[in-house]
Amino acid sequence: MTPGITPARFDTAVGSGAEVVLLDLEDSVPAGSKADARTAVLPFAGARTRKSGGPLLGVRINAVGGAEGLRDLAAMAEKGLWPDLVVVPKVESGREIEAVVQTARGAQAAPKVWALIESPRGVVELAGIVHTPGLAGVLFGAADYAAAAGCQLTSRAMWYPRAQLVTAASAVGIPAVDSPSFSLDDQDGLRRDALEAVELGFAGKVAVHPRQLSVIAQAFAPSPRELEAAHAVLDAACAVAKDGGAITTADGAMVGPPLVEAALAIVRRAGRRPSATTSATKAS
Repeated sequence: MTPGITPARFDTAVGSGAEVVLLDLEDSVPAGSKADARTAVLPFAGARTRKSGGPLLGVRINAVGGAEGLRDLAAMAEKGLWPDLVVVPKVESGREIEAVVQTARGAQAAPKVWALIESPRGVVELAGIVHTPGLAGVLFGAADYAAAAGCQLTSRAMWYPRAQLVTAASAVGIPAVDSPSFSLDDQDGLRRDALEAVELGFAGKVAVHPRQLSVIAQAFAPSPRELEAAHAVLDAACAVAKDGGAITTADGAMVGPPLVEAALAIVRRAGRRPSATTSATKAS
């Protein structure tokens, strides 16, 4: 996530190799620089959408419950400068998503709208938020959540809200993307955190610096052993299906429909990159 007041970094972020690049109008932009950030971000985002090739280009706006968020939406609508996706921060109800979806309805190519969940109330209200028409995905903001909940920013403390996010998103068939790891020099910690995100079912993880991207990509890519086991399951299922059966074994383990679906998911995961954003000085 690149601060909107650093336009010199925009092209670098686009060329970083991330699948999704976010330009930020919210937390990384001081209150007195919001208008300048909009002036820099919106023309760039409007001109560099997916149709131009390269990564998806998104903008994290300010909270729509405040004046700056409304100014962000008004500027996008008036100038017709919509990015590929809009990230709505501090979401605690479906109404905030509805406001963005309604405003973007007249756009020539309406952006995908993502909700950033970063408070206990947001987690509690997830069931309603994820059913909001037009919502394309959800992200988790661990730092703000920890501050609001009064808990530590540790793996164990974050497992519950992260699991809640993935569960709610999976129930309606939209992706969930995990919060970034903030220590730029701890690659081992980043790897552990990314592997936990995979274990929980996240579709990707936010990166706050380009050098985190390769670690995240490696964590989300199935290992050769996982792929081999998945193909063994699929081969066994295919063989038994020819005889009209549904249950078989592979490598000494029983294989039924749920395990076949899991094997298919692993194979599909091997064929795509995880969602990731890049280049931030501060992210949720």
